[in-house]
Amino acid sequence: MRKLAISLLLIAVVAGLVFSEGKKENIVLRLGHIRDTNNPTHLAAVRFQELVEKNSGGRITVKVFPNSQLGTPNEMFAQMQSGDLEMAYGGIQTFTFIKGGELFEITAMPFLFSSYGQIRKVLNSNFLKPHIEKVENQTKIKIVNMNGMKDPRGLTTKGRAVNSLADLKGLKVRVAQSELNLKVWKALGTMPQVIAYSDLYMALKTGMVDAQENGSVTVKSASFFEVQDYYIKTDYSRDVETFYMALDFWNKLSKADQNLIYKATEQAGNYETELMEKQLADVYTFLKTKMTVIENPDGASMRKAIEDSGIFTERAAAWPPGMLDYIKSVK
Repeated sequence: MRKLAISLLLIAVVAGLVFSEGKKENIVLRLGHIRDTNNPTHLAAVRFQELVEKNSGGRITVKVFPNSQLGTPNEMFAQMQSGDLEMAYGGIQTFTFIKGGELFEITAMPFLFSSYGQIRKVLNSNFLKPHIEKVENQTKIKIVNMNGMKDPRGLTTKGRAVNSLADLKGLKVRVAQSELNLKVWKALGTMPQVIAYSDLYMALKTGMVDAQENGSVTVKSASFFEVQDYYIKTDYSRDVETFYMALDFWNKLSKADQNLIYKATEQAGNYETELMEKQLADVYTFLKTKMTVIENPDGASMRKAIEDSGIFTERAAAWPPGMLDYIKSVK
């Protein structure tokens, strides 16, 4: 009788565990981004969706909203802070748009990072980890993973090849409205002019400005090659796609689910990098049929001009102590 009672008790315990496991809460993750459905960002977001749903056995559902359906990056950050959105996927530079995210201004510094590999090593380093945790607590947004290559920024010009710093002198360059941008391009010897992006094509066509700074993908999609003669591959500014999540939501997830989501972001980010590398190769091939592509300009002379201007040290005063030296040490 005693053996029967013990057996029944064990069966009840096991059944309870099975029932409990079967009753795991279903989770819905809404993920927004600003890119169109042909962009590598969207394709990576869909890959993330597929991986999460497959590896969770369908218990976690991901709904992807492209094309700014959920708003601008700032609006999506606000929705995550208020608990009205679970996730967003976009460049880490956009995090500087909100209070508490100023640390990531380092990613917008010109000629500071020599490669995508270097910037990703720095951003995911143990050196930055405690500072990132502080940012997460201040903003109430979890940086799940910084992974996914974006198009590095270059320069296009009309009637002037740029191979070194000396070739930039007096060049009228369109820049976006930004104190940092204006300082940088003045330090390089140019005459920066703020012009709305929507007016940029006509400004280039009419000669209001001689040059503009955007990545090669933008140069192709906006047809700037029609009104510019040279694409200079300076790769002077780099960004990294980032998976963001509402911090309160992240903290409520089990460790197992956090790990599952992180692994999916790693695979999806790697996928975006593969797509971007292929897209860049195709774009450069196309641009070479429309304009002269200068692939190896003297970036060192340009970086030195910026360093000599004091911009790096001025900005570094707001960074974690030793940050600038640490970046220089990472290859």
